[in-house]
Amino acid sequence: MHQDNQTMISEFFLLGLTVGSKQQQLLFVLFLCMYLATMVGNLLIILAISSDPSLHSPMYFFLANLSFADICFTTTTVPKMLVDIQSQSPTISFAGCLTQMYFFMLLVDLDNFLLSAMAYDRYIAICQPLHYTALLSPKRCALLVLIPWVISNFVSVLHLSMLSHLSFCDHRTILHFYCDLESVLRLACSDTYSNDLLILVIGGAVIFIPFTFILVSYALIGSIVCGIPSAKGKWKTFSTCGSHLTAVSLFYGSITGVYFLPASSYSAERDKVAAIMYTIVTPMMNPFIYSLRNKDMKGALGRLLSRKNFSWR
Repeated sequence: MHQDNQTMISEFFLLGLTVGSKQQQLLFVLFLCMYLATMVGNLLIILAISSDPSLHSPMYFFLANLSFADICFTTTTVPKMLVDIQSQSPTISFAGCLTQMYFFMLLVDLDNFLLSAMAYDRYIAICQPLHYTALLSPKRCALLVLIPWVISNFVSVLHLSMLSHLSFCDHRTILHFYCDLESVLRLACSDTYSNDLLILVIGGAVIFIPFTFILVSYALIGSIVCGIPSAKGKWKTFSTCGSHLTAVSLFYGSITGVYFLPASSYSAERDKVAAIMYTIVTPMMNPFIYSLRNKDMKGALGRLLSRKNFSWR
């Protein structure tokens, strides 16, 4: 941001979850428990995958990266939100707001790409099983994680560089519990046409291209499953995709509720609920989704916890 603009505004007020005193402690305890569950659940997934040789496969490699991204993603917003719930005047510095926006955009885009990589894994496993090892070699799996990191970082830096050219005057109240890019743009005094166009073109592409890839992957998977003669065979094959489909539904369903409903149906309260869904609930649910329906993961978690219990004794 230009130096003269930096002196105009030094902090924002975050008023997204301002509640009465009776609800403060309830919300604080609820979100703290959800945050701890997210941290513990995703950390256990990472430890189980890294310590169990039977889970050293592309699917679990992507899952471990998704769990790591979810840990970072939740940490970007929830600790600050917990502090703000207890604060009489929840504020965030301008630099802190930019930092939070950078990591938020980086990690939400990364989650998006990782879900598409996991869809590709399911497509190869079901539609081209004989080529699974060749198409998903360790080098290719690493690239499928590294490239999303690079793209997501580029997109985040691009948005913030465009934001740095805007002027902010006296409007400092963000009606959200974190620094959302669109909420901050509404506070700008200068024209935001270029920023809005960037969100529409780049932001839309980052969301819709992976989502379209997921849809195409499952359309191809569905065509293969429909060709299986027995109902038991169809269910057994498609059940390997159940956890991923559930995670995809949660993620894209809540994203749609925040960013892609028409402006005429906008509701601040609905926007907050949808944001809580994909910033807190979805990262918390992913470990349960991928462990409760997966015998290999449940076995690995059981062996991990039994080793921990034994070592503590």
